[in-house]
Amino acid sequence: MIDATTLHHDALVIDGLVYHCDGDVTGLRAGGIDALNITVCHFEADFPQACSEIARWHGILGRPNSPWLRVETASDLDRAKTEDKVGIIMGLQNIRPVADELDRFYFLRRLGLRVMQLTYNFRNAFGDGCLETEEAGLTILGQDAVRIMNELGIAIDLSHVGQRTMLGAIEVSSQPMLVTHANARALANLERNKTDDIIKAVAQKGGVIGASIYGPMCWDQNPARKPTIDDYIRHVEYIVNIAGFEHIAFGTDLATGANYSRMAFERGHWRRWEGINRFNRIFGEDIPSRYLADCNKHSDLPKVTQALVKRGWKEEQIRGYLGGNLKRVLNRIWSAGRG
Repeated sequence: MIDATTLHHDALVIDGLVYHCDGDVTGLRAGGIDALNITVCHFEADFPQACSEIARWHGILGRPNSPWLRVETASDLDRAKTEDKVGIIMGLQNIRPVADELDRFYFLRRLGLRVMQLTYNFRNAFGDGCLETEEAGLTILGQDAVRIMNELGIAIDLSHVGQRTMLGAIEVSSQPMLVTHANARALANLERNKTDDIIKAVAQKGGVIGASIYGPMCWDQNPARKPTIDDYIRHVEYIVNIAGFEHIAFGTDLATGANYSRMAFERGHWRRWEGINRFNRIFGEDIPSRYLADCNKHSDLPKVTQALVKRGWKEEQIRGYLGGNLKRVLNRIWSAGRG
């Protein structure tokens, strides 16, 4: 049998989404994380706020002996591992800062942004988020945004995006799409999870789906039983059965840093959806309580690798899940870009 611990720390491990980090890498190193897509500003930030928060990350990257490496190409992912750094893929969970000034995509790319989500949970100028009931779909401005992101080699994330907006973006895009942190709606019927047709469409476009350890998205609604790694693996294998092993990845949707357990989940004002509220009322409001009972921080992630080994996954399949698949797709997207 494969030695899971050795495999986990030997593989390239990329977390597809961390929603907040204070710059401390201790927990990431304990979990064997080589690189991660970090949301570098608040989900509902406007342009000035986004620039201010991105500047904070440039300050962290510029410190003497910084443990971080800015990732702009797929080769940087390998560099991060070989140089014993933690690679940061700078990302947005909402392109609201762009507003209707599409030239800002060129500027943000020059700042190092390499992954952008079309919408957060609610409507913006580009389309509908997953909590909008009208489902108006991708706007004309949104179509232009998709084409520009393709041109620049900016990966497009659909994790919080509405159903019709996702389908429209997939149709318009000339490049693969990402779902960095979402699970299967067939197993947990929440707006944030993805239907079978979306999973298929992302895979057929050449993209990846990053399964998440976030508790509400793994929960079967049984108030007497908090979800565990076993529930998470059900989602992972369900996605694999639809999309194939080459289209699975992971995105924890964790916060990480020195003050992880006390870190504010809501940075500023945003609107929580009822799927979170229901889960938190039963299992707790602090950050660790919002995740799997047996996997609620990065240092727990080797347990998932152990579970996949026990499930009989082949080594190459596990390496793909841990980071190989995401690296392959990001390389294709980023290599197509210019600017």
